[in-house]
Amino acid sequence: MTDNDNTCAYDTSTDWVPLSLTFVEYPKGNFLGKLLALFSLTPFVILSGFLTLILFRRDLHTITFFIGVVINEICNYILKHILQEPRPLARNSLYSEYGMPSAHSQFMWFFASYMFFFSFIRLQYANSTAFKEFFWKVAAVVTCIIVACIVSYSRIYLQYHSWKQVIFGGLVGLFIGTWWFAIIDIVLTPYFPVVTSWKISEFLLLRDTTLIPNILWFEYTNIRHEARARARRRKSVSLKSQ
Repeated sequence: MTDNDNTCAYDTSTDWVPLSLTFVEYPKGNFLGKLLALFSLTPFVILSGFLTLILFRRDLHTITFFIGVVINEICNYILKHILQEPRPLARNSLYSEYGMPSAHSQFMWFFASYMFFFSFIRLQYANSTAFKEFFWKVAAVVTCIIVACIVSYSRIYLQYHSWKQVIFGGLVGLFIGTWWFAIIDIVLTPYFPVVTSWKISEFLLLRDTTLIPNILWFEYTNIRHEARARARRRKSVSLKSQ
């Protein structure tokens, strides 16, 4: 390869921009800043969880929940380009996106508000007055709210957003999360049995678990029963072959 070829391969006149999706800076040597930078990656952890659940569980409620996440992100993108408010960065940064509203804050409060209604309205167990079930619902909701607060504050501490941008993003997320849960619970859920009866749904193995109160316990007991039944049949066949 000649020098001219090297020049073409590494053209210094080309502008390079960072993929800011997961790019987070924090003050060097600042443990709190590093911790908050890690917390700011929470939305991507949640998105990975969504994709995993959709791939392996194929539940319509999870899929429609994820569609709400996508709609929330589209709304954030539109609002940013309508308001066009810059980020309050007081340092050199590779970020060039608009800052109003905060995408992290809007995402986390959409998720937290949806999980609040999902936990106390959608999750109805056989013994709904049991303290243990109520405790886990409260614990899940409180955890979501605490994480949403930490992620929102991280965007201010790390100087990616102002208080106004974070609060506005949170309010938008709360609004969309509340309305999206209402749409799913009131409008879409009654059609889930119809959707699961379609041929394409059977091909994709889509399912509706809305009427199953505790899906984890249901799957655990059914798998345990099936495993024991198969073990008994295998043992019976083995005895007959002897």
